This record gives sequence, structure tokens and C-alpha cells, in this order.
Amino acid sequence: MQIIGNLGRDPEMRFTQGGTPVTNFSVAVSRSWQSRDGELREETEWFRVVAWTRLAEIANEYLRRGSKVYVEGRLATRTWQDREGNDRTTTELVAQEMLMLGGRDEGPQRDDYDSQAGGYAGGQGAGRSDAQDDEISPDDLPF
Repeated sequence: MQIIGNLGRDPEMRFTQGGTPVTNFSVAVSRSWQSRDGELREETEWFRVVAWTRLAEIANEYLRRGSKVYVEGRLATRTWQDREGNDRTTTELVAQEMLMLGGRDEGPQRDDYDSQAGGYAGGQGAGRSDAQDDEISPDDLPF
């Protein structure tokens, strides 16, 4: 399944008991059309997206509320019991590929974008820890 839309909120990253990163975010996909009576209509569908491992880290670091994103993956349905013992079911898009779309004004506000290097520098505003000395190379990105 493939979707293109905008994040409804900032991604939330957590870790499994084994230490594997997993990031959840929601994407709004809108469509518009003109009804038979000439009225412009719009409909928005929300998708829950879950990303794992390195893709989870990238989503958490670079995506923000309002970011435009392309996500490709598979649908997965899971069931659990809530605190009151009620059965709950959700269907999520498990991300296998992701592309950040739009310009700088449509996504995260970063001060250190280096267009010649093709990425973000490790300084303030780049969403990276000061303890991290290595740069992200194109080989690190899953897209």
C-alpha cells in the first residue's frame, strides 16, 4: 500500500524490550472532488503508520507535525485488550519505504541544512545528539 499525506502530530519513538526502535505516527490523506451540484467536497482519511529499526530512527529525527511524506508498506491488523478488558483492533501501515516530500517550509524547521553535502549538519537544530560524531551518509537512508 502507498500513501502520500501530512503528519497529524509529531512521531513517537519507543523501544521494544529487546532494544529495537519503533516509531508511530499518523498521516492524513485528503482528496477533493466536485459534487454533481457543483459543490467542492473534501474527505480526509487517517492512517496509523509504524516504522521499525533505522526507518523508525529517521522518521523520529526528521518528521514533524505537518511534514509531507510518502509511505509504502504493508497493512497489519493487531488485536489487544484494553485496561477494562475490552477487545480492541487496529490496522496499521507497517512502513517499508518512506520519502520526505515538500520543501524546507513544509517540514521540520532545521537551521543546518547543507545543500552541497545533501543533508543536515550535526550542529544545533539538526535533531542530532552532540555526542554523535558520525554523519548520516546516503547509504544510511532507506530511500
